[in-house]
Amino acid sequence: MPCVSVSLILEYEAAAKKQAKTLGLTHKEIDDILDYICLVAEQRKVYYLWRPTLKDPNDDMVLELAVSGKVDAIVTYNKSDFRGAEGFGIRIITPKDLLIQIGELP
Repeated sequence: MPCVSVSLILEYEAAAKKQAKTLGLTHKEIDDILDYICLVAEQRKVYYLWRPTLKDPNDDMVLELAVSGKVDAIVTYNKSDFRGAEGFGIRIITPKDLLIQIGELP
Protein backbone atom coordinates (compact mmCIF):
# COMPACT_ATOMS: atom_id res chain seq x y z
CA MET A 1 0.00 0.00 0.00
CA PRO A 2 1.37 3.45 -0.83
CA CYS A 3 2.18 5.78 2.05
CA VAL A 4 1.87 9.57 2.11
CA SER A 5 2.51 12.36 4.55
CA VAL A 6 1.32 15.93 4.58
CA SER A 7 4.75 17.19 3.57
CA LEU A 8 4.98 14.75 0.64
CA ILE A 9 1.52 15.70 -0.68
CA LEU A 10 2.44 19.39 -0.43
CA GLU A 11 5.63 18.71 -2.40
CA TYR A 12 3.69 16.76 -5.04
CA GLU A 13 1.18 19.61 -5.29
CA ALA A 14 3.85 22.28 -5.75
CA ALA A 15 5.76 20.25 -8.35
CA ALA A 16 2.66 19.26 -10.32
CA LYS A 17 1.14 22.73 -10.37
CA LYS A 18 4.47 24.21 -11.46
CA GLN A 19 4.39 21.83 -14.45
CA ALA A 20 0.61 21.90 -15.03
CA LYS A 21 0.82 23.23 -18.59
CA THR A 22 3.50 20.71 -19.56
CA LEU A 23 1.42 17.92 -18.02
CA GLY A 24 -1.70 19.14 -19.79
CA LEU A 25 -3.61 19.35 -16.50
CA THR A 26 -5.57 22.08 -14.78
CA HIS A 27 -4.95 22.90 -11.14
CA LYS A 28 -8.38 21.42 -10.37
CA GLU A 29 -7.40 18.14 -12.06
CA ILE A 30 -4.15 18.06 -10.07
CA ASP A 31 -6.14 18.66 -6.86
CA ASP A 32 -8.47 15.79 -7.81
CA ILE A 33 -5.52 13.45 -8.43
CA LEU A 34 -3.94 14.38 -5.10
CA ASP A 35 -7.28 13.92 -3.32
CA TYR A 36 -7.48 10.41 -4.80
CA ILE A 37 -3.92 9.60 -3.71
CA CYS A 38 -4.82 10.75 -0.18
CA LEU A 39 -7.93 8.58 -0.27
CA VAL A 40 -6.19 5.33 -1.26
CA ALA A 41 -2.81 5.75 0.45
CA GLU A 42 -1.96 5.13 4.07
CA GLN A 43 -1.43 8.47 5.74
CA ARG A 44 1.58 8.45 8.04
CA LYS A 45 2.99 10.88 10.54
CA VAL A 46 6.75 11.05 10.75
CA TYR A 47 7.89 11.46 14.36
CA TYR A 48 11.62 11.14 13.89
CA LEU A 49 14.22 12.37 11.48
CA TRP A 50 17.07 10.37 10.00
CA ARG A 51 18.65 13.42 8.41
CA PRO A 52 20.97 13.78 6.80
CA THR A 53 21.10 10.37 5.15
CA LEU A 54 20.66 11.24 1.48
CA LYS A 55 22.01 14.05 -0.74
CA ASP A 56 18.68 15.89 -1.06
CA PRO A 57 16.58 16.87 1.99
CA ASN A 58 13.39 16.24 -0.03
CA ASP A 59 14.57 12.68 -0.64
CA ASP A 60 15.29 12.33 3.09
CA MET A 61 11.63 13.24 3.66
CA VAL A 62 10.59 10.31 1.42
CA LEU A 63 13.00 7.96 3.21
CA GLU A 64 11.62 9.03 6.62
CA LEU A 65 8.10 8.31 5.39
CA ALA A 66 9.19 4.91 4.07
CA VAL A 67 10.77 4.02 7.42
CA SER A 68 7.67 5.20 9.31
CA GLY A 69 5.42 3.21 6.97
CA LYS A 70 7.61 0.10 7.24
CA VAL A 71 7.52 -0.23 3.46
CA ASP A 72 9.42 -2.83 1.46
CA ALA A 73 10.45 -0.50 -1.33
CA ILE A 74 10.61 3.05 -2.62
CA VAL A 75 9.57 3.26 -6.27
CA THR A 76 11.46 5.94 -8.20
CA TYR A 77 13.06 6.70 -11.54
CA ASN A 78 16.05 8.13 -9.65
CA LYS A 79 17.50 5.14 -7.83
CA SER A 80 20.85 6.86 -7.34
CA ASP A 81 19.15 9.59 -5.26
CA PHE A 82 18.35 6.98 -2.60
CA ARG A 83 21.80 5.49 -2.02
CA GLY A 84 21.87 4.87 1.72
CA ALA A 85 18.27 3.72 2.06
CA GLU A 86 19.41 0.09 1.95
CA GLY A 87 20.70 0.57 5.50
CA PHE A 88 17.06 0.75 6.59
CA GLY A 89 16.15 -2.49 4.80
CA ILE A 90 14.28 -0.65 2.06
CA ARG A 91 14.75 -1.65 -1.57
CA ILE A 92 14.90 1.04 -4.24
CA ILE A 93 13.17 -0.02 -7.45
CA THR A 94 12.03 1.59 -10.68
CA PRO A 95 8.38 1.73 -11.77
CA LYS A 96 9.25 -0.86 -14.45
CA ASP A 97 10.71 -3.18 -11.77
CA LEU A 98 7.48 -2.84 -9.79
CA LEU A 99 5.31 -3.65 -12.81
CA ILE A 100 7.42 -6.75 -13.52
CA GLN A 101 7.18 -7.86 -9.87
CA ILE A 102 3.39 -7.57 -9.82
CA GLY A 103 3.04 -9.37 -13.14
CA GLU A 104 1.93 -6.42 -15.25
CA LEU A 105 5.01 -6.63 -17.51
CA PRO A 106 6.83 -9.72 -18.78
